[in-house]
Amino acid sequence: MQNVSCNVAIIGAGPAGLFAAYELVLNSNLDIIVIDKGKDIKKRKCPLKFFTKCMKCEPCNILCGLGGAGGLSDGKLNLRADIGGNLNEFVDDADSLIKKIDDIFLKHGAPDKLYGKDLIELEKIASQHGIKFIPIPQRHIGSDLLPEVITSFKKELEKLGVKFLLEKEVKEIVADKKFRLIGNDFIIEADYVLAAVGRSGADWLAKQAEKLGIKTKYAPIDIGVRVEVPSVVMEDVIEKAWDPKFHIYTPTYDDFIRTFCTCPNGFVVMEDYGDYISVNGHSSINEKSGNTNFAFLVRIELTEPVENTTAYGISIAKMATTLGGKMPILQRLGDLKAGRRSTWQRIEKSYVKPTLKNATPGDISMALPHRIVTDVIEGLDKLANVIPGVAEDSTLLYAPEVKFYSMRFIVGKNLETNLQNFFVAGDGAGLSRGIIASAATGIIAARGILDKALH
Repeated sequence: MQNVSCNVAIIGAGPAGLFAAYELVLNSNLDIIVIDKGKDIKKRKCPLKFFTKCMKCEPCNILCGLGGAGGLSDGKLNLRADIGGNLNEFVDDADSLIKKIDDIFLKHGAPDKLYGKDLIELEKIASQHGIKFIPIPQRHIGSDLLPEVITSFKKELEKLGVKFLLEKEVKEIVADKKFRLIGNDFIIEADYVLAAVGRSGADWLAKQAEKLGIKTKYAPIDIGVRVEVPSVVMEDVIEKAWDPKFHIYTPTYDDFIRTFCTCPNGFVVMEDYGDYISVNGHSSINEKSGNTNFAFLVRIELTEPVENTTAYGISIAKMATTLGGKMPILQRLGDLKAGRRSTWQRIEKSYVKPTLKNATPGDISMALPHRIVTDVIEGLDKLANVIPGVAEDSTLLYAPEVKFYSMRFIVGKNLETNLQNFFVAGDGAGLSRGIIASAATGIIAARGILDKALH
């Protein structure tokens, strides 16, 4: 049994954990340990062809380890305070905080090309059709370059004195005079804990919170599909905004639906969570397809009698997983509108060729609730006024795509919970959705620890 003591234990080596460690080590002599149950990022690559095959790794290999869930993404950096969360809720200098994070990514090899300029005309066209376009300065690292960037960052942290314990899972947190983080073969004692566990650790963290008396509340979820079209359909928009954000309210139900995680010349991939599957998208700097894909997601909030949005989302994902035979369901938009299932024969007639080859042709309306299917169809028809060609019969849809935002931890400005010296950050605490916002919450929590530890 390995017994270790430190001043600050950070659970999770994703953006929140890494940037928190950086803020702490630059501004103190505190002993800092970062623990993660996953592997180093160079060991997390799928043994199959990364982009064109489904990701048949263990779920933890996709979502855990150095870099977190974002480590195997295509590295989109949305450089705006109200995207991926609302940083203005916690700090007055959100813009300078984002610049600091961006500079660190650039220092470690992120491309210096910045998207998000000359967007007024795009905003105007969207507004004319009742759609809100969100202008965002953006940087794209690329799925192939991101591991190098994260590895470089880790090496700097190690040189500065941060210790990493990878492939070590914290099973339980005990709060006494000090915190004890207990694993199968280790116990870590710490004065301060920062839980930055990401989406994969959200359920575990919620259970620890309940045991420790930490206050939380349910957050909304997003449920929908991943849309795939020929790259030429979106190239004019992509040239200005790498990951364009369109917000739409649908006619029938007045529901909020949005575009998310656009992957130009990218690939649709499967994510295996064990009990259910979901889809996602990737795009690379060097390897490109002839298609562009994006998530199209409906916001779901529940009130009474059930508030558990996570359980609701998982139930939908499990239904889709069953119908797809443990693979995502693939359907042409024209087939969905016509009320018939897609077959490989129908898909082969389409001029859009799927990048996820082993999806299961089927009927998405059998898997997703009628309301969500209606929102998707109406939303795409509306979006086609801004992006002609996006709602053609040959457009491909993959289901399910589900984004869980975890239990929202009730925190103060410095992200400390009601349990003294216990801080949270990132997606797993419901405080962020994405790399930049997650990194920012890590820095904010680190500053809160510094205020207590050094004064």
